[in-house]
Amino acid sequence: YAALRAGAAGFLLKDAGPQRLLAAVTAVAGGDTLFAPTVTRRLIEAFARRQPPGTGPGRPAGALEVLTGREREVLRLTGRGLSNAGIADELVISEATVKTHLNRAMAKLGLCSRAQAVVAAYESGLVVPGSPG
Repeated sequence: YAALRAGAAGFLLKDAGPQRLLAAVTAVAGGDTLFAPTVTRRLIEAFARRQPPGTGPGRPAGALEVLTGREREVLRLTGRGLSNAGIADELVISEATVKTHLNRAMAKLGLCSRAQAVVAAYESGLVVPGSPG
C-alpha cells in the first residue's frame, strides 16, 4: 500500500516474461496502471481485511466532497478497474471527457497516478470490495 500511495503504477510477478514486461512499460508510459490479475485480487482482499471503508490514512470519506458528481462517478469506475474506454461506454461520454474528469479529480485529491486513484476510491469507501458496482 505504501508503494501505491507513493505512486507505483503497478506490480508484476517475478515469472512475468520479457513480452509482459515490455507491455507493462508501454502501458505505464501511456498513463495506465498494470497489475497481474492474481496480484489485483490479493491486493483487494488484503485491503478489505485491513480496514473498514472510509478509514484509510489520509483519505477519509469526506475528502470526496471536493469532487463533482461526475468526477466522483469516474473515480468510482476507475476504482472498479474500468479503462477510460469502458468508463466512456458506461457513462455515454467521450474518452477525452473521461480523462478530463479523472485528471480533475486526481488534481483535487492530490493524486499522481491512476493507481493512487484506485487506492483513494477504496480508502474513501467509494468502491467496496465484493460489491457489484
